[in-house]
Amino acid sequence: MKTSAASLTRWAGLAAVVGGSLFVGVQAVHPPETLAAVTTGTWALVHAGGVAMCLLILLGLTGLYARQAEETGWLGLAGFLLFGLMWALTAAFQFAEGLILPLLATDAPAFVEGFLGITSGATSAVNLGVLPAVYALTSGLYLVGGVLFGVATLRAGVLPRWAGGALAAGTMAPLVLSLLLPHEFIRLAAVPVGIALALLGAALWSDRREAVSDAVPGRMAPGASPAAVATNASVR
Repeated sequence: MKTSAASLTRWAGLAAVVGGSLFVGVQAVHPPETLAAVTTGTWALVHAGGVAMCLLILLGLTGLYARQAEETGWLGLAGFLLFGLMWALTAAFQFAEGLILPLLATDAPAFVEGFLGITSGATSAVNLGVLPAVYALTSGLYLVGGVLFGVATLRAGVLPRWAGGALAAGTMAPLVLSLLLPHEFIRLAAVPVGIALALLGAALWSDRREAVSDAVPGRMAPGASPAAVATNASVR
């Protein structure tokens, strides 16, 4: 079966739908970030889903950017690179939380508690090296990358503008909520971003413009003149 670039882009849209939905769903079932919770089955399941979520969103972002790369210009490229790097780093954190922390919970509880405190900014009793700085970097990438990519999508008009605007606004929500609500409620900020990614992915999945153009013999490509088509036909 022949696989076209258009079909790959559409499948990336489906990845964004699933990844964005997981981003919303994980927040509802995430256990408390305590030492006792680290060794539970729910913790392992949630963070396995978190790794899958990050990889699916990264694939989805690639398709979303590819579909509108020309229209979004440098703003879209910068947003894609920064936002994509954030999801790659977050996948590493999810992997560590799901598979490494449970192994250390008994022998190195202070390290585990310090690692868990990174997200809330709590002081660690042990030296965590560069991990807090890397996590702080992901927060900056999430904010700047999400805003740039959302604004670029809104301006391009290839995919739904309002979904791009929702993505840009949603990535700023944690900054606002952190000033108004306790840390445990910051997870609510993931909801608009996850929904925006899922809706952008759905729009990409349903976009059959290029696929239909390739599949219908004799159909003119966008921008091709009848004279050029006739000339090509006569040469054959």
